[in-house]
Amino acid sequence: MLTQPGIPNHYSLSTSCYGSRLRTIEDQAFASVAMGFRRIELGILDAPVKLNGFEDSRRETGITVTSVIAGCLDPRSETMSGSKLGSLNENNRECALNSLRRHVKLAQRYGCQVVIVRGCELEDKALREEAEKLQSKLAKNPTDEVLRESARDLVRRVHKKSHRQLEHLCRSIFGLLTEFPETKIAVEGGSSLVELLNYEAVGNVLSDLSKHGLGYWHDTGHLQLRERVGLEAQGRWLDTFANRMLGVHLADAAEGNAEMPPGSGEVDFKLVKDFLPANAERVVEINPRHGRAEILAAVQFLADKGF
Repeated sequence: MLTQPGIPNHYSLSTSCYGSRLRTIEDQAFASVAMGFRRIELGILDAPVKLNGFEDSRRETGITVTSVIAGCLDPRSETMSGSKLGSLNENNRECALNSLRRHVKLAQRYGCQVVIVRGCELEDKALREEAEKLQSKLAKNPTDEVLRESARDLVRRVHKKSHRQLEHLCRSIFGLLTEFPETKIAVEGGSSLVELLNYEAVGNVLSDLSKHGLGYWHDTGHLQLRERVGLEAQGRWLDTFANRMLGVHLADAAEGNAEMPPGSGEVDFKLVKDFLPANAERVVEINPRHGRAEILAAVQFLADKGF
């Protein structure tokens, strides 16, 4: 079988899948290779892993780094600097730019082509509090049409209020694309109702920076959660942005959980496959509570679907 331990597969594995189980990139690299992965993404963890020893691991295993999530070098927090590129606070924006520079330089050091920007949210206390309450209600009643319309209305208001932050975000990314033209940057939307990079905003940002090579990264799990509460369907994201897609995070979603192993939730992976560019990176990114057996089963599921 394709996914027997040690038999190479064609996917990348996000190091976020390890959680706190493995504390060095060296250990993560060897564990990934033991499961058949020859490619990894440096993902977000509660605390960043130690990177010492990775050069030797790369030489010994042949593993490569395919993508880097902005923020993987920093401890996870509510105000991660990598997600503040559009902040209204100039100091926060400068910290975010410096953080992203570090991540781009790390990517270049490991011969990685793509750095992914995600986790950007509107800085508006009242709307954030409203979103938190509405999200709790939707978690219990995701099909309630009154709540779904409230979600759509809130997202419209968030987008209307986000123009200044989106301008700052575009300027920040433009500066980095100009400074590091050999490294690709991709934007990725999330499931939060105060997500800065919602469907309309992603279209605007990609349009503004199209001449400078900004790419799109698709997240199957989080976008499924948006669809589940009445926002833009996954297929619409795929249809609109597939021509700019550099890669995809492959996870399933159901009942408010966006980090399930592919094949265990509600995502239509056949639909995703039909839109996926042939050269798009395929990254398995699931919650660290799922172990080796679930990762291997997810890879087998994806292989059976033709990914």
